[in-house]
Amino acid sequence: MLKKSFAKSMVFATIILMDLLAGMEFDLFVPSFPELQNLFGLTPFLVEALLSVNFAGYCLSLFFVGSLADHYGRKPIILLGLMTFTIGSIFCLWAPFYQFLLIGRFLQGVGIAAPAILSFLIIADSYSLKRQQSIFGILNGLMNVSAGFAPVLGSYIALYFHWQGNFMTLLILGLTAFMMAVLFIPHHKLPKHKESFSLRGYVPLFQSKPLVLLMLHFVFNFVPYWIFVGMSPLLYMEALGVSLPHFGYYQGALAFVFALGSLFFGLIVNRYDQKKMLYISGQIFIVGLLAIGLVSFLNSPHPLLITMAFLPFIIGQIIPSTILYPLCLNFMPEAKGQISALLQGGRLIFSAFSLQLVGYFYQGSFRNIGIILCFFILMTVITLFFVIKNRDIMNLLVE
Repeated sequence: MLKKSFAKSMVFATIILMDLLAGMEFDLFVPSFPELQNLFGLTPFLVEALLSVNFAGYCLSLFFVGSLADHYGRKPIILLGLMTFTIGSIFCLWAPFYQFLLIGRFLQGVGIAAPAILSFLIIADSYSLKRQQSIFGILNGLMNVSAGFAPVLGSYIALYFHWQGNFMTLLILGLTAFMMAVLFIPHHKLPKHKESFSLRGYVPLFQSKPLVLLMLHFVFNFVPYWIFVGMSPLLYMEALGVSLPHFGYYQGALAFVFALGSLFFGLIVNRYDQKKMLYISGQIFIVGLLAIGLVSFLNSPHPLLITMAFLPFIIGQIIPSTILYPLCLNFMPEAKGQISALLQGGRLIFSAFSLQLVGYFYQGSFRNIGIILCFFILMTVITLFFVIKNRDIMNLLVE
């Protein structure tokens, strides 16, 4: 019994580490943007390309990862992904010029897709929907603790060890996650009848209107945060004069609020009417939309005011993320890997496109960033309203 309990604890520890790595992979090196820009003589567009190429690698990988995981199991695909991430980290760490950084960031994106989208499936394969919601809230909180801590940690690593220190940290975490996955991740029990591996297996997902609606909501829910994270180094440090050590606190505060909210909500999610909680989330989103709109109109130069204006949107994300994400994965139980891959792919494709769009229109102030944020927050509110009104989705919440 003790041995079984230890094994279960180590599985959770490995999943948490993979989630921490996925959360930190993006944020940890972001504070190095100004140094990289000066060192390699980059424009803001080329700096943002280090994020976009990472998203592109992630998206290219995950569509194969989802199908491969449903066909061959979770563990071997996770290990392959972590190996690729490690190779990408080595490319970044010893990059002699900008093109090597692009290749390394691409490989990191390709590799991180597997642990990022498959770690929660290990939970989804073993627990009921209600239990998954609680566990996901807690895991989401822990992952965002890492995302909140990452820019703070990354700022100090960049201050004392420069940009290479951040990539060394990612390399060490990747190697540790790989070893723990080898030792502790169980082999997934595959179905007796397996469809031949083909990307055409994604077609039935698009034929389910409730599932498409859920995924659209998650896409629009996801994009504003990553626009804010991706543009904040240039806005806060270059335009608004925030120092490198202090920058991490502004960005990290948002992730910490989301993390603490997720941890708390994961503990109480099954005690209250979930439909009513989704309505409350929609109202919080509207407050966030108005706050961002006002700050954009004023074109505020105050980093604290900009951060506070974005905070309601972060709080609003907590409820639908915890309630609807596990429901989305379980909409077609036999295709969890593909659903997870399609969901993450849509989110990141929109994020990469939006980051490049914002980078193109960026003029050294918050206004253009805020206008694009308002559009995506508005779409988040609209899609959430249609999710709440969809009977097929709401019926699953009460089963």
